[in-house]
Amino acid sequence: MFNIAVIVNTLTVLVGASLGTIIGNKLPNNLRIILFQSVGLTTFLIGLGMGLDANNLIVVLVSLALGGVIGELLKIENGLGKLANIVERSEGETPFVKGFITATVLFVIGPMTIIGCLNAGISGDNSIIFLKSVLDGISSMVLASAYGLGVVFSAVSVFLIQGSIVSLATMLSFLSDPYYLNDFTAVGGAMIIAIGIRLLEIKDIKVGNFLPSLIIVVLINFLITFF
Repeated sequence: MFNIAVIVNTLTVLVGASLGTIIGNKLPNNLRIILFQSVGLTTFLIGLGMGLDANNLIVVLVSLALGGVIGELLKIENGLGKLANIVERSEGETPFVKGFITATVLFVIGPMTIIGCLNAGISGDNSIIFLKSVLDGISSMVLASAYGLGVVFSAVSVFLIQGSIVSLATMLSFLSDPYYLNDFTAVGGAMIIAIGIRLLEIKDIKVGNFLPSLIIVVLINFLITFF
């Protein structure tokens, strides 16, 4: 859990988001809207690039459908929202809640997270997570200027999730195999596209409810190996 690269990544999100919150509080509303749109468009492009890595789009579709249904039944996004509400002492889906969920998904889903954490845990190579730390620091600053403190608290998610993957690296090393990684990345890409759509205010998709899809896609690909 206390890998140096994970700690650095956590700190860059904390610092970047804190600076972004300070800057955002001083921005007029029209500039804040532009920032939302800029982040939304960039996020959409990142997700699209990840989605193109898919080995099998049918596997991606089934994973998203099953995972989304499970997430909806479990009301995962509502649960994350309530957790964020406790921290903020508020009710409903506030900018804090949206910022927390958006930043959490954006910072912990993707090939850089998986491969970087596996490399750190198995061989002690922290280079990918260090690079990711720089990117996350910049992204967190821009996100926080629009969403505020919710992005700051996403640093907790970064620490817990990346730290867990590093700790379990030897057990999860199979995820670095393109057979598993590509479809996993594509599912994550679809979720990040959904975040872009949300930021652009095209449709308010409950991205958090799709989190089980990341487990489902690995299970489906594992089962396929038997046929």
